[in-house]
Amino acid sequence: MSGRHSGRANKGLRVTTLPKTLQLIFKLAPRQLNDEIAMAKFEVKRKGKQLGVAGAFFGVAAVFLAFLLTGLIVAAIMGLATIMPAWLAALLVCAVFLLIALIGGLIGLRKFKKAMPLIPEETVRGLKHDLGVAKEGSDFDAAVLDPNSPQAKAAKEAKAAAKAQAKAEKEAKAAAEHVEVPAVSEPEVHRRLKQRREHLTTVRDDLGEELDVKTQAQALLGVARHRLDEGKDKLKDSRERVGERFAARSAARSSGSGSSSAGSVVRSMPEKLESRWKPLVAFVASTAVMLTLLRKLYKS
Repeated sequence: MSGRHSGRANKGLRVTTLPKTLQLIFKLAPRQLNDEIAMAKFEVKRKGKQLGVAGAFFGVAAVFLAFLLTGLIVAAIMGLATIMPAWLAALLVCAVFLLIALIGGLIGLRKFKKAMPLIPEETVRGLKHDLGVAKEGSDFDAAVLDPNSPQAKAAKEAKAAAKAQAKAEKEAKAAAEHVEVPAVSEPEVHRRLKQRREHLTTVRDDLGEELDVKTQAQALLGVARHRLDEGKDKLKDSRERVGERFAARSAARSSGSGSSSAGSVVRSMPEKLESRWKPLVAFVASTAVMLTLLRKLYKS
């Protein structure tokens, strides 16, 4: 598991890691899906074995049911044999069964012929004609709709040739890209699913933090405050250095005009530095307010 997502102690600005997090999710999700499919195959295989056992028991039950029907037929024949010869009783029962089978078969054949053909040929022909007109317009030849026409045979041959060529290209591409993957066992699939699920959980939690507007606004505000404090410290240091420098120069000069110009320069330098930091502070404050408003709109 990647060490980048093993801990969540860093509470700083993490917007820059969002593309990497999304890329990691897109990389792990297909692998997780493949393992889920492999697990489904194992389950289907196991259930197939159970269904096979159940089918075997159903088959045994069906065999004994056939024995039961045979016994009932024998009982009917033996019952009739008490009033007529046994062979005549058996022949009579078989004739009754044959008559029932013939009546059912004839009725079924008649109904089947009425239902044929199952496909509505006229509707299918009309749809093909409409599609042909939509594709080719006046160039469409309606003769191709007749299976016995030369045009239809030529179109069928061309379609079969194109299909065979596409199949050959697909097989060649599959053979070129074919890489034998060793069979994976069910415990290995379980282990990979569990490990990747834990990884995805950690990544999802980190993504939630990265997309949290409040957290990012607080981080931006913290960075702005830190830079503001650094700027104040630098401003204070620059004031002291400039004051010491011009105090030394003013002490060396005896004229009053020199001392007054030095004092004005000392006062002007901090004001310039303050004027540079004020827009930055205003920008940071407006950014924090905008992020807070966006978060409220997103929640609503």
